[in-house]
Amino acid sequence: MGGEIISESGGGLPRNLQPAFPEVTTFGDTQPEAALEGLKAIEEAMAARISDGEDIPLPLDETSGVGRYVEVSALTFLKCGLYMICKSTDVSRAELTRRLGWHREQVDRLFRIDHKSQLDQIEQAYKALGVPLDVGFQLPAAA
Repeated sequence: MGGEIISESGGGLPRNLQPAFPEVTTFGDTQPEAALEGLKAIEEAMAARISDGEDIPLPLDETSGVGRYVEVSALTFLKCGLYMICKSTDVSRAELTRRLGWHREQVDRLFRIDHKSQLDQIEQAYKALGVPLDVGFQLPAAA
């Protein structure tokens, strides 16, 4: 899951705009620093949208050719995916708590971007929603 950062250098520091998150604008002394700040801002915007019950845009696979692609961490991706599935299927946190048999605070942590949830807990939550966690990548040939 990633986002597009469009940088502008209108006579000052590189400024980033995130088309999918119009509420976010960031700056940096250099393009790499501006991209890092943009990524942090995208993650903060995702956290705010989860907290406010707002939609999160679908992830980009690539940019429009104008911007720079930045990728959120796998944990952030999984947490946003969990939120998006719950929202689209009208499963409340209370219902997810019931399905998992956990305390409410344990479930709430699954939706906090800044909390380092355990992968097995996230996997259990996906299963409770009827969505098995499927991670795909290419493995090298055995050595």
